Amino acid sequence: MSKEDYEMVIGLEVHCELSTRTKIFCSCQNEFGGEPNTHCCPICMAMPGTLPVLNEKVVEYAVKAGLATNCMISQNSKNDRKNYFYPDLPKAYQISQYDMPLCQNGYVTIETEEGEKKIRLLRIHIEEDAGKLNHDDYGRGTFVDLNRAGVPLIECVSEPDLRSSQEAEAYLRKLKSIFEYIGISDCKMQEGSLRADVNVSVRKKGAKEFGTRTECKNMNSFRSIVREIEYEANRQIEALENGEVVEQETLRWDDISGRTFSMRDKEDAEDYRYFPDPDLVAIKLSDEYIENIKKALPELPESRKKRYLEEYQLIPKAANFVTSSKYYSDMFEEAIEVCKNPKTASNLMMSEIARILNEREEEPENIPFTGKELGELVELIDKGTISSSIAKKVLEELFVHPNAAPSQIIEEKGWVQISDEGAMKEVVSKILAANPQSIVDYKAGKDRALGFLVGQAMKETKGKANPQLLNKLFLEELKK
Repeated sequence: MSKEDYEMVIGLEVHCELSTRTKIFCSCQNEFGGEPNTHCCPICMAMPGTLPVLNEKVVEYAVKAGLATNCMISQNSKNDRKNYFYPDLPKAYQISQYDMPLCQNGYVTIETEEGEKKIRLLRIHIEEDAGKLNHDDYGRGTFVDLNRAGVPLIECVSEPDLRSSQEAEAYLRKLKSIFEYIGISDCKMQEGSLRADVNVSVRKKGAKEFGTRTECKNMNSFRSIVREIEYEANRQIEALENGEVVEQETLRWDDISGRTFSMRDKEDAEDYRYFPDPDLVAIKLSDEYIENIKKALPELPESRKKRYLEEYQLIPKAANFVTSSKYYSDMFEEAIEVCKNPKTASNLMMSEIARILNEREEEPENIPFTGKELGELVELIDKGTISSSIAKKVLEELFVHPNAAPSQIIEEKGWVQISDEGAMKEVVSKILAANPQSIVDYKAGKDRALGFLVGQAMKETKGKANPQLLNKLFLEELKK
């Protein structure tokens, strides 16, 4: 059999650090970075005799996440102790939620090649983050930094509904987008604010039973997650084809070699010996509390997409792209306040800005200029000051010089569009003289010849010619 005879089954456990001012059980500052062990206190260091107090804002943010992902909100919930030992977890247990999570049975929709697909969410629960181990480069040992200990998390557990690495990426991006829209996290994956445990198994197509899954912990890069899923699925298929058994285990992904390595046997829930935390009271939420949070939710991606389709007449591809990130959506809205041209603004974002970000391997939150600058750029195109090809160059310059205005860049580079008809007639005559075959082709009914001639003229003028004027002048000459 070949790998085409198998299908992937993927489930994701997504951990999202919440942007509360303080940690989940103490008043320590919840902020990324800082010198090691400077954002911690006796509570998050687990000193004997200390007692945790639940941060109400954490509950509010978790309920927001649940409502935004169509979950049922539990009015009665509690905190549990999840017992396991790691050097960066001083208590030797983590305060989490086991059988009574705050949010259950939700879903999000993703776009696939076959259309929309609903990915079910089993649960969203709150828990505390662990500290961090820093391995010394000089072999002096490993140091523990507890700044991250007690940082509030939500864990979002999907059902095993994902069937490809592309679907997994789309699902992760959708969750990231939702959390950004509702303002509960900065979702900076490079800082670990959003990370995922990736569960992968394979089975023969048509089979009902799931295969044995493996889990890769704490992955915080879309690219690495896609690569890990592809590698691990192929590894499991090869093992099964060779008559081997796939072991349930926790894996480590090595991004340099592009391989997974075994870390330990996978723990099951009973291995953690969950029991209710005796130091924390139960969580009871009223109908009024939940309803007030629901009413205060901002406009979510699906709602914005519908509005952009109806109000701005964007094509579905553009509406999907612009709403895929709150940073994109906010930039788009700010731009059209300036230029009143949603089509050109969305096209520049979808083509050029996305291309530049992809080349730089950066996310939308790293765009160094605002929607106002984008709107000004679109205005300059509409006024005929610059061509669309020059606008692309200006965008590249804005990534390098974000404090410069588009008009300033255009002036300094000498990129103002040439709209002088006399000057353009000279260019048209030169291009026609150099390309007699294109004249023959056009008269023979090959309309593409006109596009070629205009392209040659744009090259001649280094993209500064007015393309509409060129079309007009070429047509006049070709019809003679």
